[in-house]
Amino acid sequence: MSTKYHWKGVSVAISKILVANRGEIAVRIFRTAKALGIRTVALYSDADADAIHRHSADEAVYIGGSAPSDSYLRLDAIIGAAKQTGADAIHPGYGFLSERAELSEACAENGIAFIGPPASAMRKLGAKIDAKQLALDNHVPITPGFFVPGATDFQLREAAQDIGFPVMLKASAGGGGRGMRVVRSLDDFDSELVIAKDEALKGFGDDAMMVEKLVENPKHIEVQIIADQQGNVACLFERECSIQRRHQKLIEEAPSGYSEMPTLWPKMRDAVTRLIKAAGYYGAGTAEFMVDSTSGEFYFLEVNARLQVEHCVTEEITGLDLVALQIAIAEGQPLNLQSDLMNGERTGITGHAIEARLVAGDPGQGFMPSIGKIVGWAEPKGVGVRVDTGFGRGSEISRFYDSMIAKVIAHGADREQARRRLVDALQDFHVLGVKTNVSYVIDVLNSDGFKTAHIDTGYLGREFAEWSLPTPPPELGSIAAEATSAASGASQGPEKSFSVWEIRDNWRNTRA
Repeated sequence: MSTKYHWKGVSVAISKILVANRGEIAVRIFRTAKALGIRTVALYSDADADAIHRHSADEAVYIGGSAPSDSYLRLDAIIGAAKQTGADAIHPGYGFLSERAELSEACAENGIAFIGPPASAMRKLGAKIDAKQLALDNHVPITPGFFVPGATDFQLREAAQDIGFPVMLKASAGGGGRGMRVVRSLDDFDSELVIAKDEALKGFGDDAMMVEKLVENPKHIEVQIIADQQGNVACLFERECSIQRRHQKLIEEAPSGYSEMPTLWPKMRDAVTRLIKAAGYYGAGTAEFMVDSTSGEFYFLEVNARLQVEHCVTEEITGLDLVALQIAIAEGQPLNLQSDLMNGERTGITGHAIEARLVAGDPGQGFMPSIGKIVGWAEPKGVGVRVDTGFGRGSEISRFYDSMIAKVIAHGADREQARRRLVDALQDFHVLGVKTNVSYVIDVLNSDGFKTAHIDTGYLGREFAEWSLPTPPPELGSIAAEATSAASGASQGPEKSFSVWEIRDNWRNTRA
């Protein structure tokens, strides 16, 4: 089976997609492409020479050294790999070059379909300052702040005084919590600005900053967007992403458990639709908001011009495959969704879904990345449980990339059923060789505040500031130690191998 896309007015068959990414998201995109009958190309670096995503595609191209700057951030190498393999489309995944207009432009210049938004829309929405101005122009509420391109340190300082403390410094080009600093007094402003600019420059190559009023402990709500090239925009409901540790999302769910969300939704949906149409945006994307649960007001933060890590929970409550929709849109096909999904009517929501991000991190050392070889891996498989991962037994956790090793998603008829299914699934997820945050996530899911949906972005900071790793029963600890020791020793011998390919069925994504 092949599909069609319209490139410069010509109908052409997409026959091969190159995924300019690695790990879990690459494996996930390959799954959909293969279901559509489209051949796939993986990229891999030195560190990913034996990674699962490399072997999940029909072809794989070596792209350079382990550091992202030597491989996955090399635009020339990515385009070169597409040409070398005859790939006529590129999917950027998330992270790396996924929100760089230059990749979209390079695809256009080389006759390759880009499975993402046009460069013009990415530029309008890519910098937070520009996106805030576009939001203002289209009557989308934003927090009071100072959003001037090229603002000097003096201007930012003056603006902070005018807005009133506390304020939040934010990198215009940033995301993921980098380049963000809370400033509670004028005395701290200069030192916090230096730190924020340094983080922004190192993380994004751009230290442009903005400053806005700090809304204390807001809810973080985002809207899944899917828009076609004909100007149709569907808002596929909201996701709650308030459970964050140091600005890093940990647990996401759809829809939000916030009691006022059904009342707030029509206004948020309409605001997003205006913004996306004004930007000339098409493809998948996410509009992020802060919600002040005290006043009920919502404020626009940014648009992520790509697929999100947490897109899975939206798929679970809508029954849609967002990657398949991305491909169809890149082909020039109009959206063809059932009316309640197309119009963002909440009758289109089926049940509730919750996702947990599992990372290789040491809970006893402030969740510092835990690197090394995974010598034992067992995934949960149950009703309503989905696991998305690019790792398995034998995989190497590298210091070069993000520490997330898997996403576990549970779907249920309601929020409580989804929560219980996720807890049960996590209790059946076992990883040996590296340390993980599984125990921490289980405790968060079982906390009273999470159970009752009384959560905000400050929840973990308040309720889990003193959290410590539970001590396992002595027999369990010795069993785990013996298993790790045995597996490590056996892996060095000539007779046995712990290659993931010996147990390939254990790491494939499953849906019940």
